[in-house]
Amino acid sequence: MPLYGLGHFLLLLVDPSIKIGVVILVKRNNLLILILTVGTFGIINTEMGVIGILPSIADYFHISVSKAGWLVSLFALTVAICGPTMPLLFSGINRKKVMLLVLGIFVLGNIVSLFATNFTIAIIARVIPAIFHPIYFSAAFTIAANSVDKEEAPKAVAKVLMGVSAGMVLGVPIASFLASTVSLHIAMLFFAIVNALTFIATLVFFPSMPVKEKLSYGKQVSVLKKTITWLSIVTVILINSAIFGVYSYLAEYLKTVTNMSPNTISFILVIFGVANIIGNIIAGKLLTKDTIKTVVSYPFVLGIVYIILFLIGQFTLPMAVITLVWGIVAGIGNNINQYWITSAAPEAPDFANGLFVTSANVGTTIGTAVGGLFISQLGTQYVVLVGFLSVILSLISILLRTNMYSPTKQFFR
Repeated sequence: MPLYGLGHFLLLLVDPSIKIGVVILVKRNNLLILILTVGTFGIINTEMGVIGILPSIADYFHISVSKAGWLVSLFALTVAICGPTMPLLFSGINRKKVMLLVLGIFVLGNIVSLFATNFTIAIIARVIPAIFHPIYFSAAFTIAANSVDKEEAPKAVAKVLMGVSAGMVLGVPIASFLASTVSLHIAMLFFAIVNALTFIATLVFFPSMPVKEKLSYGKQVSVLKKTITWLSIVTVILINSAIFGVYSYLAEYLKTVTNMSPNTISFILVIFGVANIIGNIIAGKLLTKDTIKTVVSYPFVLGIVYIILFLIGQFTLPMAVITLVWGIVAGIGNNINQYWITSAAPEAPDFANGLFVTSANVGTTIGTAVGGLFISQLGTQYVVLVGFLSVILSLISILLRTNMYSPTKQFFR
């Protein structure tokens, strides 16, 4: 249940003194959502920030960069595998305790990675936290959605998803900067500090959050019997494939097709990241205002962006502009993905959020793999086709869901 909402407003008409209590509740909820946002930033930063220091890691352990890349790929694979199961297993435990457990494991993992002298130990120190990664995200999305009225839930979740975008955008350049200007160990220490600060903030400011209505594992897993759940999973996989199948090779595209300098490419990547954060803010408002219209129109908008990107790819300034637009659209897509799955299984929010995490990672993996295949067979310019084809398929799955299920019953929690 929301911690504040229309009921409190009505009480104000009877007793204005309640206003102070409501203001306190609103401020507390805003603080909790801020901590959750920083928490998701810290965890994604741990996952993705390593990308910016792979060459340094390779030198430190005297291995190839491709082997160092296992720190990224094995982390993502572990998250994808554990996405549905771990949130399910921990769904009946006090959410505050669960989040402290996950954050504590991430801090320990960061510290072990910091002092690891053996690459195998470094891998283990990455994989163990990755197992618990989906638990935090599932709890964070559920808490954010339940802290406000149902109509405002997309906005609250969008704020938490800003941490995901910031982690992907800022984590890589920050880690790279620290590794190049100070040392590899300081870069890895940054991961530990962010997670440690979130652990302390959660311990101090979060109230105890026992799960009042414990759902059986069977009841939660039963959502997989519904066609709407599978249509939503397919949609998320396809949308993430559409986004990351192209974005994963954006730097290569800007280098070989647009002929940009390395410094300019770095600047464009930052533009995309900042735009992604803006997209999260916009998405919350759009989903709150008109969910179905937002979701159905999304593939058309992203498809148009890819057509333009394909046509003007060799021109620097137009590419900068379309990358900005693309970043905003991609940010909106992240929110649509999360909402689309959780609205399909509102009776099992933790499990649904776990499915979202897994589906998103599967989509990223498929898109990246197919994108690499297109580049090797057709050339870098044609990687955009991966995004365009995925967009078309996602539109089909979206329309199937909207035609098979009543919006008033299925789409709104």
